[in-house]
Amino acid sequence: MTNIKSTPRWLALDTLDRVIGQSAYSNIQLNNTISRHHLSEADKNLLTKIVYGTLQHQLTIEYRLAPYLRGKKLAHWVNVLLLEAVYQLDYLDRVPDFAVVNESVEIAKVKGNSGIRKLVTAVLRNYLRHSKRDTSEIKDPIKQMSVESSVPRWLVSQLADDYGLASTSKILQSINDPAHLSLRVNLAKTTVDTVIDQLKQEGIHVHRSPVAPQGLVVEAGNVIQSNAFRDGLVTIQDESAQLAVDSMNLQPTFQVLDACAAPGGKTVQIAEQLSAGQVTALDIHQNKVRLIEKNARRMGLEKRVKAMALDARKVGQQFEDETFDAILVDAPCSGIGLLRKKPEIRYDKSVEDSQRLHKIQLAILDAVATKVKKGGIITYSTCTLLKMENELTIREFLASHPQFTELTTETTKCIKDGRDARSLTILPSDYGTDGFFIGTLKRLS
Repeated sequence: MTNIKSTPRWLALDTLDRVIGQSAYSNIQLNNTISRHHLSEADKNLLTKIVYGTLQHQLTIEYRLAPYLRGKKLAHWVNVLLLEAVYQLDYLDRVPDFAVVNESVEIAKVKGNSGIRKLVTAVLRNYLRHSKRDTSEIKDPIKQMSVESSVPRWLVSQLADDYGLASTSKILQSINDPAHLSLRVNLAKTTVDTVIDQLKQEGIHVHRSPVAPQGLVVEAGNVIQSNAFRDGLVTIQDESAQLAVDSMNLQPTFQVLDACAAPGGKTVQIAEQLSAGQVTALDIHQNKVRLIEKNARRMGLEKRVKAMALDARKVGQQFEDETFDAILVDAPCSGIGLLRKKPEIRYDKSVEDSQRLHKIQLAILDAVATKVKKGGIITYSTCTLLKMENELTIREFLASHPQFTELTTETTKCIKDGRDARSLTILPSDYGTDGFFIGTLKRLS
């Protein structure tokens, strides 16, 4: 008989309890859980679906469960157990209802007591006897969108202010779609066509990214275990994130500063283009500096990368003015563009976080402004959708730095070239990628 504590549902409960209750990162917790247990591929897939799916639909599930929990005070893990059970009942068509209920009840009995077992049994059976609670009874359109998409009301309201209700609706629909894995080919070692052929020989099927010239989208296969990944021919990086460096128009001899570099994906992308130059990569934490160096070694680009521990706001202590031909500020941000891959972000952030980050972003831009040469470019990027951290940050920087002007951000594949704005905003609903923002700032004098 299978040990209940080694089943995907038990392990999902343990993982979710840490993510929801202790603000742990879902990807890290899930990877740790999988590495500690010998699971079949089917069990790994079920575990992953339950964890990410429950997080993606948490507010919707809570809304549907609420009528069955009135007056009940639940331990945190019991609430999480019910959330993951209802996720399976409502969203996993191939999983039989009886299997979900029976195993959830067994978990309640083993982890709790007979009282908890009876409660879980009653709630789930009662839930199955009734139709799903309809969101049409919610009269406030913002709240309704919040519940339907499982995105906090403040964030829906902010997105609606920034992009309008129609675009916000498309964004919210897209972020709960399955995420795909994308790669960037290391052009310092190989070509895109060569990598496609090699991956195919290893049983990994990909297609070219419509967004990024070095990008590949994985259709099937385990890239992490491939020789191509081990040998540094490819690295994992979202298609839209690849566009920050793609837009920089780097030259082989450039001295480049990557001001907020960890874990080093964009650092090595810069280094690929610097056959006679160097990229200096900064991070505030020494352990993350080691991560940058490890990434550079795997890609065979360590000689072009100088990584160091330094707060980007303190670059004046380390570098003379006009040291760099180009600077990338891939700034700390709220990460709202990553909701498809990191669904817990939506519950952990607030408008106050965005305001605080806006100030940090301005401080970093202010600090690096004098370190780029006259005629040089500062590329500012984030993985958030919030205009306070994007357009407003650039607008305030330009207002206090008249020696800079904003250029139109251009990419190799001419992404959204018909837009009115000079900056480039990629929404998750545009291409099925992460949300991303890029602004291009040129120093005139």
